[in-house]
Amino acid sequence: MTFRPGPVAGPPDGWAPPTVQSLRAAVSAFLGLDTATRPPPPASSYAPLGHDDPAAALTWLNSWGCRIRYPRPGEPDLFGPGLRAWTARWYPRLPGPDARLGSLTDEELAPLGDCFAELAAVRAGPAERPRTLGATAASKLLHGLRPHTLVPWDEAIARKLHGARDAGAYVAHQRLNGEWARLVLAGSGMDEDGIAMLYGCPGRPLAKMLDDYAYITLTRSDTQ
Repeated sequence: MTFRPGPVAGPPDGWAPPTVQSLRAAVSAFLGLDTATRPPPPASSYAPLGHDDPAAALTWLNSWGCRIRYPRPGEPDLFGPGLRAWTARWYPRLPGPDARLGSLTDEELAPLGDCFAELAAVRAGPAERPRTLGATAASKLLHGLRPHTLVPWDEAIARKLHGARDAGAYVAHQRLNGEWARLVLAGSGMDEDGIAMLYGCPGRPLAKMLDDYAYITLTRSDTQ
């Protein structure tokens, strides 16, 4: 498989990219900080997922609402072997663990289309009801592996920002969020850790805060 970039849609009319202020409001709304309903998660919750533990990856994905059925006793595990095969091919080509979203180069972005597409195609359901991991879960797992570098999405975010959930749209989403990250960092005069402290969520990756913004301003509007 070789990814060929194609045209993607732009943001919807009337929708604005995040600023330092609007991002703070969205993160506060996402975490409930604006109503003091719950404390921010601890910084340790943002540690990268291990790349060699499919069972832990599946548990983590389901904790993010992916609803992938676990194999029952006696059923073959389709997800584990599929993820291990993907890992052997693609994990070494992910941006390094110290990379940050706002500093990704074109060289680092180049493999992400095929990387995402092949992960989305990994089988994740029982043999009698086969399914693939899919675009949303694949983006979440890539974020889990590189929480400071790769931004997840859901169907509403992908559709409203890019008009698709394919490899081209995924790369475009990382590039777009990289632009937002640079704007927010420049506008705040702080680094990522400083922004997270300012927003009351120490350690929260800027990549996740930008996803919070897209969720609050795009996804949540679908259900309100």
